[in-house]
Amino acid sequence: MLATDKNASYVGEFGIGCNPKINRFTKDLLFDEKINGTIHLALGMAYKQNGGGNDSALHWDIVKDMHKAKIILDGKAVQANGVWKI
Repeated sequence: MLATDKNASYVGEFGIGCNPKINRFTKDLLFDEKINGTIHLALGMAYKQNGGGNDSALHWDIVKDMHKAKIILDGKAVQANGVWKI
């Protein structure tokens, strides 16, 4: 998949799920990528309407549960175990 084209292995989208009303995986990516306590990234194509410039035939969405992880910015944990610290 990552060898589809020269831009397929680049991150084309990144997001942090912040919707507390979505609390379980549903197998519907448009909901799952917004689950509170997750991160979402897509490898490959970045949507031009969102300011993206990565052109690729691939857009491979990945959702990661962060309930046993941290998001660290400038050396400080801003989210730990899916809970915001700010």
